[in-house]
Amino acid sequence: MDSHFIGRQEEIQRLQDICSSGVPEFVTVYGRRRVGKTYLIQQFFNNSFAFSATGIIDGDKNDELFSFTSALIKAGHTGPRAKNWLEAFEMLENVLEKRHYNGRCVIYIDELPSFDTPRSGFVRALGHFWNTWASLRNDVILIVCGSATSWMIDNIIDNHGGLHDRTTHTIYLQQFNLAESETYLKSRNIRWPRRMILEAYMMLGGIPYYLSLLTNKESLAQNIDRLYFRSKSELGQEYHRLYSSLFKTPEPYLRIVEELGRHKHGMSRNEIAQALKVASSGALTKQIENLVNCDIIRRYITKSRGKLKVNDAYYQLTDMFSLFHLFFSKRLTTADYWQQNLNTPAINTWRGLAFEQVCMVHINQIRKALGLSRIAVEYYSWRSSSVPKAQIDMIIERADRMINLCEIKYAPAEYVITAEDDKKMRNRSSSFIQETKSKCGILPTWVTTFGLFNNEYAAEVSYQVVMDDLFMM
Repeated sequence: MDSHFIGRQEEIQRLQDICSSGVPEFVTVYGRRRVGKTYLIQQFFNNSFAFSATGIIDGDKNDELFSFTSALIKAGHTGPRAKNWLEAFEMLENVLEKRHYNGRCVIYIDELPSFDTPRSGFVRALGHFWNTWASLRNDVILIVCGSATSWMIDNIIDNHGGLHDRTTHTIYLQQFNLAESETYLKSRNIRWPRRMILEAYMMLGGIPYYLSLLTNKESLAQNIDRLYFRSKSELGQEYHRLYSSLFKTPEPYLRIVEELGRHKHGMSRNEIAQALKVASSGALTKQIENLVNCDIIRRYITKSRGKLKVNDAYYQLTDMFSLFHLFFSKRLTTADYWQQNLNTPAINTWRGLAFEQVCMVHINQIRKALGLSRIAVEYYSWRSSSVPKAQIDMIIERADRMINLCEIKYAPAEYVITAEDDKKMRNRSSSFIQETKSKCGILPTWVTTFGLFNNEYAAEVSYQVVMDDLFMM
């Protein structure tokens, strides 16, 4: 395995435990496009597989069988090509039976959802292979991998047929956090100040492939223009490619994402249904759940009269690249747009919203910065029922009956709390206490890039969290 592997320590430990288990293992690895699933498996096993095959994106049944049979030939198969999937897996058994293994017999099937073309019988054949051969051999590790998260969950992890409860381990690969992204960029000799890394993260998220496209030969603004805004840029079409890789029918998911992109504070399921003019049915619920499972949107609960309203969840777009695309897609092919508009209201508005989402995915770092690592806490958001509406995006309720009410602000320097800011914070705190009937003590908490300018309003703040805190592991 690559000694310079960045992050993924938990996943690596799990793979090491799997290799030493001494029992047959069926491992499902899934996660969004470009997050590094294939790289993790190939590097961990040093590309030493008894058999490996990769599905062809958008291939038909003949394409997929050709790909699988070609992999069989490389593994030692000398007979005819497979005519169907039951035959293909029988050929795989024959190839593997003829080989001797000093260690584990590792079978790796990548882009698994691509193999499952309509009415092909692939999943049934895979189940038959596992149940009648692989699960009977203590040396076998079967690893299946795919980006189509909903397909992986429905057809492998939660399968109700021959693969029901057959998966022994599931590994969901998440994006890098800010600290891992910084380490990754340094490994590529990109030594930017943290504000630049933060802004790159606000555009690209912690997706390793996206980060690999950055170069130290250009400024961040030049990188963004090259990667997104210029004609035929590398990420200009990535938005649609992403959802096509995640979902076999991406259109309903795109409609949900784009509606959430128009409502920065989130929407309930009923609000989404009304906006899209669709039934608030099980189909919509499943689509929303799939987007949550893919880390495209987040589910958050609110509090009313001291109780968390679990059944009245709200949903908010949190995927950084999707948020960026929805803000700026109308500027595609506008050459050098970013360099020419660095401090315009449009970009500054995006920065403010994107920074809020970065904070949401770094809640553990915020908790550490507040010294709350060893105390039980609940995280939630709050939306008032009064008029005018008030919202607090991040509330941290602690076991010591204190609450951190967090205000999140992006600024290029120390943030200056104004009289208007102070008034808004006081009104939100008052509305929150009144509506929720909370008996907890309120601690005004500000999360900013470079801290607060020391004025009379900053003196009223109980806690501060700054950008550097978000870079903690």
